[in-house]
Amino acid sequence: TAHPRIGERAGGADKEAALSRQEQAAMSDADAALKRAMQAGNRAYEARFGRVFLIRAKGRSGEDMLAQLQRRLTNDEPTEAREALEQLREITLLRLKESLT
Repeated sequence: TAHPRIGERAGGADKEAALSRQEQAAMSDADAALKRAMQAGNRAYEARFGRVFLIRAKGRSGEDMLAQLQRRLTNDEPTEAREALEQLREITLLRLKESLT
């Protein structure tokens, strides 16, 4: 399953989609302006780096995720690759921990 964009509701009934919806709950309550800004940021990130923006969403506000997205758009490719891998590591550890409890 491909990782859904931040701010877009993960489709499907599988466990992966359910976890993504739960982790991104802060974006569910975001106002229209924040959702538009996140969508624009997602498009800019994908155009710049050629992949979906990854961030451990659980425990973060929508505003924080947008700020991190905007900050990371200024990274060069090697720096961003390291940050994306670190976020993927955090997401994986969080999901592993939750699956064991």
